[in-house]
Amino acid sequence: MASSLSHKLLNRNLRKGRVRAKVSGTSERPRLSVTISNMHVSAQLIDDVAGETLVAATTVGARAAGSTMTEKCAKVGTEIAKKAKKAKINAVVFDRNGRQYAGRLRALADAARKEGLEF
Repeated sequence: MASSLSHKLLNRNLRKGRVRAKVSGTSERPRLSVTISNMHVSAQLIDDVAGETLVAATTVGARAAGSTMTEKCAKVGTEIAKKAKKAKINAVVFDRNGRQYAGRLRALADAARKEGLEF
């Protein structure tokens, strides 16, 4: 019998597969892939046709002492949107990576939209 953690991860991977079956990035409209761990947040814009990362932003290596994970997500959302504007990208498709669209993920998405990124 599987433990509840392995069952949770299995369900998340199934949701991730369903999302990725429908979402694909191009050079004109790359995929915004978000990864949220217990300590860090990272986001990247990926061109799936060419198989390369166009822009990336992360909290790894950044000094953000005392801030909550939701605040870190908002900072990464703002940062990825600014970098995307510099790279002349203003529209993306959102890959939530099997996560529920709430809380931290919503904070990142709202911050990116506030900076002018369309999705």
